[in-house]
Amino acid sequence: MKREQENHHDPTAEAVGESRTTERVEKRILVVDDDSPVREMLSRVLAGEGYGVLAAANGAEALEIAAAKKIDLVLLDLNMPGQSGWDTFERLTASQPLLAVIIITARPNQLFTALGAGVGALLEKPLDFPQLLQAVTRLLAETPESRLARLAGQASDFYYNSSRPRQTE
Repeated sequence: MKREQENHHDPTAEAVGESRTTERVEKRILVVDDDSPVREMLSRVLAGEGYGVLAAANGAEALEIAAAKKIDLVLLDLNMPGQSGWDTFERLTASQPLLAVIIITARPNQLFTALGAGVGALLEKPLDFPQLLQAVTRLLAETPESRLARLAGQASDFYYNSSRPRQTE
């Protein structure tokens, strides 16, 4: 597992990130998803935008990476074997409370849980990449005070993109 992780993010994603703007190169995004094609696609999209990308196939790998490297934002899937996405979220934010997190999931009815947890954004699969990149940009530019306000349950910006079609009356 470690070898795949190192080969995946070190030579490609971070190297690609170095060719982009300095502002984005400094930002590292951890992509956590047990579905390899989804993880690789997200990593390619983010690296193509100039971000440094690290990838993890499960919660345990994500925690190892976050403990060893500076991470600015996490894209976190909820449905993973072993340690769930919410368990991973709790452990990540316990050690790094101001870490920006975007939950990406196909699991329905997560909006109120995400709001209560202080998540920066909730995006349902299938993902809309322009909206994903907009949420990433917004959260990376967010001030620590805004993150603290969200964590404390105060009114703050929250990005939600439902994959379900809206019903019209």
